[in-house]
Amino acid sequence: MTCRHLYIFLTASAVVLGIGFAIPEQPLIPVAGATVKDWNPKSFWYEPWGVSGVHKGIDVFAPQGRDVVSAIPGVVIYQGHLGIGGNVVAVLGPKWRVHYYAHLANSDPSPRFLFRGEKLGLVGTSGNAAGKPSHLHYSAVSLVPLPWHFSSGKQGWKKMFFLDPGALLQRGA
Repeated sequence: MTCRHLYIFLTASAVVLGIGFAIPEQPLIPVAGATVKDWNPKSFWYEPWGVSGVHKGIDVFAPQGRDVVSAIPGVVIYQGHLGIGGNVVAVLGPKWRVHYYAHLANSDPSPRFLFRGEKLGLVGTSGNAAGKPSHLHYSAVSLVPLPWHFSSGKQGWKKMFFLDPGALLQRGA
């Protein structure tokens, strides 16, 4: 690769990365009809929490079968079954963040672009939510580390990647 090609590659990469950060996020509460009263704001990064040790998201409680909608516009990068998450959907959205929706009763099987507020599944109890009240586990993960979020607590280095989805939702409202 010549210096000119490297320069073009780096410039194009910077432009693509910059565009991702420039797109506004403004997330919606990802469960139809839910309000901020439907989750415990203190549940993010709560420990001890089962096999994962720390709860890295929020649980939005709702009746079984209620619509789960995309909190942000984005591209479905994974849809399937993951052990403790059960039926899950992961969406890459603005600011290079992956929004993770777990414990779904079902999800739309076709990967695609989702608009903000578009249905992606139904509230359920799959994975380790079996036998518990139906809810959506919702997490937001930054692909770019945020070192100012680091803490010396349990799994504190992971806080550089996980954002408090409850705080994001309250800012987006």
